[in-house]
Amino acid sequence: MDIEKLKFPIGEFTPPAAITREHIETWINDLEAFPKSLRSATKDLDIEALNWPYRPEGWTIKQVVHHCADSHLNSIMRFKLALTEDVPTIRPYDQDRWSLLPDAQNDDISSSLSILDGLHDRLVQLLRSLDDRQLERTFFHPEHQEEFSVKVNIGVYAWHSNHHLAHVRQAIDSEGACLDLKTQS
Repeated sequence: MDIEKLKFPIGEFTPPAAITREHIETWINDLEAFPKSLRSATKDLDIEALNWPYRPEGWTIKQVVHHCADSHLNSIMRFKLALTEDVPTIRPYDQDRWSLLPDAQNDDISSSLSILDGLHDRLVQLLRSLDDRQLERTFFHPEHQEEFSVKVNIGVYAWHSNHHLAHVRQAIDSEGACLDLKTQS
């Protein structure tokens, strides 16, 4: 079993050398489609299935859904900070520790799906309104010790959406097989 392939089913994000308007539009379309795709992928899952991990020692489907709501709430704040302040330093968070909090362990994913519906609607409206100058604005990520442009961050979050959608589908396709691997180790 290739753990790296299970961890990164669509590969890791690498921005193109030159980001075009076509890249940005494709990424925004991915962001627009994500909530509906995630809702569709999870609509028939019972509690047992929501607790299937996508890989050995990986998050469960419900944790992935709750994580996406948390992460994408942070993303819109990062976009807005970059658009309204000069190279703001964003606040990182410990996503693994957040995934252990009670709200991330909740078997009811409906609130996180609702958050993603509204959030992505607002995010897509914002991103489609940006001009070339705004796309070049940046924020500083202290964890990576690097500046990220708005246009790169659009790609990051489109990838993030597709990455976690692939995790959910992977867990569903395996029908909980990773649980068996986890208990054997």
